[in-house]
Amino acid sequence: DYNTVIWVTSAYLLAYAVPLLITGRLGDRLGPKRVYLTGLSIFTLASLWCALTTTVELLIVARVFQGLGASLMTPQTMSVITRTFPPHSRGRAMALWGATAGVATLVGPVLGGVLVDAAGWEWIFFVNVPVGVIGFVLAWKLVP
Repeated sequence: DYNTVIWVTSAYLLAYAVPLLITGRLGDRLGPKRVYLTGLSIFTLASLWCALTTTVELLIVARVFQGLGASLMTPQTMSVITRTFPPHSRGRAMALWGATAGVATLVGPVLGGVLVDAAGWEWIFFVNVPVGVIGFVLAWKLVP
């Protein structure tokens, strides 16, 4: 029902937005790469959990963990950009980051709708798993 959909969405958004200041500070204290990889691991595993869950209550709990993983990752991206790129290249790197986020915001819901129609709602979560694994390997190797 409608209330359940609100809970599935809001659980993620609350778990993502509320701890952002703390997770940003964790990156300063523990290192942005470590916190990013931890967040990516949590997000990826929670995505698998979301895809495999059989009850809406467990989907809501899994979405909380997914949001927490995203909250750990997001503040680290800017920190990694500023630490990786020299000052004269940061503008281009941040523009690419922003453009990618903008395109994902526009294309994601459309592709998600196509995926749900073609394969089922679980696949909007299953698709995160290989992307998360590839992202983890690339970040592990490429991020200083």
